[in-house]
Amino acid sequence: MLSETVTVPTQGPDQASLAGDLVLPEAPRGVVLFAHGSGSSRFSPRNRAVAAELQQAGLGTLLLDLLTEDEERDDLLTARHRFDIDLLAGRLAGTIDWLERRPDTADLPVGLFGASTGAAAALVAAAERPERVSAVVSRGGRPDLAGGALELVTAPVLLIVGGNDQTVLGLNREAAARLRATHEIHVVPGATHLFPEPGALEEVARAAAGWFGRWLAASDG
Repeated sequence: MLSETVTVPTQGPDQASLAGDLVLPEAPRGVVLFAHGSGSSRFSPRNRAVAAELQQAGLGTLLLDLLTEDEERDDLLTARHRFDIDLLAGRLAGTIDWLERRPDTADLPVGLFGASTGAAAALVAAAERPERVSAVVSRGGRPDLAGGALELVTAPVLLIVGGNDQTVLGLNREAAARLRATHEIHVVPGATHLFPEPGALEEVARAAAGWFGRWLAASDG
């Protein structure tokens, strides 16, 4: 298994170098790029728990900091970057391109896993790279913030929401009604926004692994 810290250069007016942790098991079936949510980072214990489950299922993972260290510090004070969906989505799309340029990931199907506002960025990036993104999973996400990109997503989408996270569940149902792609809402009974309840995060990880295993394998023929 390959495990390394990588630096992903971004393009465009907001050029930056993004830190990430890439893990590739032997003969990976695909690679899943993580888009963390508000006030989080690639060290999020929740995303790392999901990533470990995906690795066990034979999938590669890339946990990426979508903001630079300076932007993270500014965001802690202002919260302005975490809701800049265009910025986050552009960096995700650039990372998808970076994976395509890298020899050991160039031919792998790509999945996107987004949490909180990162879910909106993942959906926008999926709409911008339809030929590369094979599946999207949202954990406690805000897909409603993807706006008009929802109708343009072609990859199958799984929306995972806690049953007791009523506001976010409502927003996910509204967003799902706008999706034209194959999609499902997976409600984790009794779970709140961060899935801290016993067994809740494990259910998230299993559902995500099942979704990516199904659709990334399908796209790989």
